[in-house]
Amino acid sequence: MLGKIHFIAGLPRAGSTLLSSLLRQNPRFTAGMTSPVGHLFNAALRETSMRNEDAAFIDNDFRERLLKGIFSVYYADATDETVTFDTNRIWPTKLSALTHLFPEARMICCVRNPAWVVDSIETLIRRNAFELSGIFNFEPGGTVYSRTDGLTGPNGMVGFAINAVREALYTQYTDRILLLQYETLVRDPMGALAGIYDFLGEDMPDTHDPNNVAPCDDMEEFDRRLGTPGLHAVGRRVAERKRETILPPDLFERYQAGAFWRDPSFRRPGLRII
Repeated sequence: MLGKIHFIAGLPRAGSTLLSSLLRQNPRFTAGMTSPVGHLFNAALRETSMRNEDAAFIDNDFRERLLKGIFSVYYADATDETVTFDTNRIWPTKLSALTHLFPEARMICCVRNPAWVVDSIETLIRRNAFELSGIFNFEPGGTVYSRTDGLTGPNGMVGFAINAVREALYTQYTDRILLLQYETLVRDPMGALAGIYDFLGEDMPDTHDPNNVAPCDDMEEFDRRLGTPGLHAVGRRVAERKRETILPPDLFERYQAGAFWRDPSFRRPGLRII
C-alpha cells in the first residue's frame, strides 16, 4: 500500500538525480531518476477527456481514482512505512491536482543558474562527440546557439522546466514547495538534507554519507538510449567542481539572468529556499 508520497522536479542538470541518490540512503525512502508516472498521468487525463466520445461515462471521481491508481500500481512494493519520491519535470504544472490527490505531499524543485545548466548540457554534447543526442532529436547539425535556443524555448528541456517552476510558485500552494539550489546541495549536502527533512517533517537518520553515493538503477541504460551518456551520472563523493564555462560569453551572460530566485526582491508566501 502506497504510504507517503512527495515529488521532485525542477531544472535538468540541477541535482535531482544526486538528491534521489542521497535520499535513498534512508532505508524508509525510495527515490529514483525520472519515472514514467508523469507521462502515464498525462495520458490518463488525455484519454478520459472529452476528446473521446466515451468520456461521457467518466466523471471526476473516476478520474481521481484512476490517477491515484497509477501511483499505487507503479509503486506496488511500497508499504505504509515507505516514503516515496517521484521525479518528473511536469509535476509543478500539476500541483493543483497533486494537492487534491495527496494533501500531505510536498514538492522539491531543484534549481541552478540556467547559464550553468545550458553549459552542462553542452559539455555533455561535446564529450559525446560521436553520439547524436535525443535531446536534439538525434540531429547531426546545429551550433551551440541553435542548441541553446532549442533548450531554452518554451517547449525546450530547460525553458519548459523553468516555466513549470514559475507556474507553481504563483499558485496558492507555495508553502508546499522547497527550492533546492544546486550550489547548496554540492557545497553542503548534509545541510541541504537537514533542510529537506525539516521541510518534510521527518527525522533525519544517521545513514546519510555524501562520500559514498550510489547511482540510480538503470541510469546508464536510460542515458544510452537517449544518446547522451553521463546525463544522469553522479559521482561517488559529493563535491563542488569549479571550472570555466565553455559557452560563448554572450550566451552565458544571456542566461545567467534567469536565476530569478536569487533576486533579493523575489518573495512568495511560505516558500522555502535553501
